[in-house]
Amino acid sequence: MGRQFFIGGNFKMNGSAKSVTEIIDNLNKAKIDENAEVVIAPPSLYLLLAREHLRKGIEVAAQNVFDKPNGAFTGEISAQQLKESGITWTLIGHSERRVILQEDDAFVASKTKAALDGGLGVILCCGESLEQREAGKTIEVVTNQLKAVADKVKDWSKIVIAYEPIWAIGTGKVATTEQAQEVHAAIREWLKKEVSSEAAEKTRILYGGSVTEKNSSELAKQADIDGFLVGGASLKPAFVDIINSNSA
Repeated sequence: MGRQFFIGGNFKMNGSAKSVTEIIDNLNKAKIDENAEVVIAPPSLYLLLAREHLRKGIEVAAQNVFDKPNGAFTGEISAQQLKESGITWTLIGHSERRVILQEDDAFVASKTKAALDGGLGVILCCGESLEQREAGKTIEVVTNQLKAVADKVKDWSKIVIAYEPIWAIGTGKVATTEQAQEVHAAIREWLKKEVSSEAAEKTRILYGGSVTEKNSSELAKQADIDGFLVGGASLKPAFVDIINSNSA
């Protein structure tokens, strides 16, 4: 049994109650690959709206979670609060939070452990900047980000890794299929060496970074690409085509 294809839709800070409802209606009516696991991550204000109206079989993710169960942490949401509300996944470590909000590897790892302990699945994001890629440090940067998590988490069965080269997010630039596959293969090799052979075999590694319906089918053919974390394209009807790209 191969790894189940996984597609995440990260809406980021986009949408309104009306547009999110329209996206959900489109997903509910669409014919989508029954073998694919699909998760959407709307802004936190619309998490319950999404969960209430989405059809069974499509899950909802938060875009962020805090690493404490409760307390005086204004503006934050805990894993327990998400779980209680029927939200089963969370994104953690997206480059926009690492770069704009200065979340370091240790904090990302702490949040990952808290989310897993709270019963959530984690879409763990990693990726390098253009400067780091040009300096030949891609694998070093990505595996260091993952190592911080491995230092705190031993069970990776509820983690999906999303490799997102920062230089390709929202820029229209896409890593070539060879570039993406190379990093995915290196991540899998790292998992085998640093976590376990089972984690290497079973952990799904997604590609993210200007994924569209035009490039998703070719990327999906790569041996170590197990799906996508989609940004802007998840707000469009063509998101359905990306979901179905592994069955095309």
